[in-house]
Amino acid sequence: MRMGSGFVIAKVVAIYAGPAGMVMLGQVQSLVSALNGVVVAPLGSGVVRYTAENHTDGYESCAPWWRACVRWLLVLLVMTILLTCLIAQPLAKWLFADPLYAWLVIVVALSLPFSALNTLLGSVINGLQQYKRYIGLSMVSVVIATMVMLVLIVSQKLTGALIAAIVFSALSGLVMLVSSVRQPWFRLRYWWGRVDHQQLKGIGGYVAMAITSAICIPTSLILVRNILVDHVGLAQAGYWQAVYRISEVYLGVITMALSTYYLPRLSSLAGFDAIRQETLAVAKVVMPIVVLLAAAVYVFRDTIITLLFTAQFRPARSLFPIQLVGDIIKILSWLFAYPMLSRGATGWYIGTEVAFSMSFVLLALIFVAKYGVQGANIAYTMNYFLYLIFLYSNSRHFMR
Repeated sequence: MRMGSGFVIAKVVAIYAGPAGMVMLGQVQSLVSALNGVVVAPLGSGVVRYTAENHTDGYESCAPWWRACVRWLLVLLVMTILLTCLIAQPLAKWLFADPLYAWLVIVVALSLPFSALNTLLGSVINGLQQYKRYIGLSMVSVVIATMVMLVLIVSQKLTGALIAAIVFSALSGLVMLVSSVRQPWFRLRYWWGRVDHQQLKGIGGYVAMAITSAICIPTSLILVRNILVDHVGLAQAGYWQAVYRISEVYLGVITMALSTYYLPRLSSLAGFDAIRQETLAVAKVVMPIVVLLAAAVYVFRDTIITLLFTAQFRPARSLFPIQLVGDIIKILSWLFAYPMLSRGATGWYIGTEVAFSMSFVLLALIFVAKYGVQGANIAYTMNYFLYLIFLYSNSRHFMR
């Protein structure tokens, strides 16, 4: 349903905003990802891990970790909202080349508390391994958020599309809140009270990791889009964004499965051999599916462009082959990256995120100058290939 929603929204944006609108939408989504990543830093992997590890001993065992998470959340919310509002104009100029879009940056900042609720409550349900409830609520959230987004895009064109990209996660947060108020773990005593240094430090490691991802990944994408605009123009950058968006949507099926099952499963295991065995077992299931999905996207790329976008995007068909190879390598590398999250290997995680985000931008700068828009896909694929080699070579160190 999430994949279908992404395709429908991409189609409507293509009709009402064109290639230039796709670029602007990509910039907004990167901003939303960055700020959400900073604020929800203690909520995702950390809550899933410690809830999965402790829920068999009762909610009281999980409560210290949940309280530490809320403390981190409040600090990050206040700091991020204030800072974002203060630098809204220069941020808008950097992202959209127009400081008049500062209001859009402020709207992103003000939506953060609702997005945080979505991640916090969803992570608890995921950590408790209540998969049917987690998937059901996610489905309802997607339906409601998609309907609101379509109304905004059709009625307000490009402005509506940009607002819609902001409110998607916030609307999901409201759905999660309404559905959770009667849950036995949704009690004030579990979420507010005394917090020990151990819990603050444990969650703090995930804060550092998530903030690093939240800053590095969206920033690298923004810089690559800017490189494309400077070297090949707005239209070509729009074609690349369209293909990248297709990758994000179909790979979202895989990444959701990994975060829903794979991460809690890894968190419950101990020792290098057990974790490596689980990684290889999951790879045997996941990788054939990824290859089949990528092959299907390649075979039906003309149909996909016609269905999802408009005739303006026809030149994007030549960008698929290298991008799809990069997608396959990306998922394989992520299978070896998830143990860093499950083990709380903070140093390894931060180091690799910073290094390979920088290398993506540098490779894009080199290859776009030489090969045009195709250079961004070459940089993407090569970067994940180097990432995979590094992770596989060093997996024994962070899987312990």
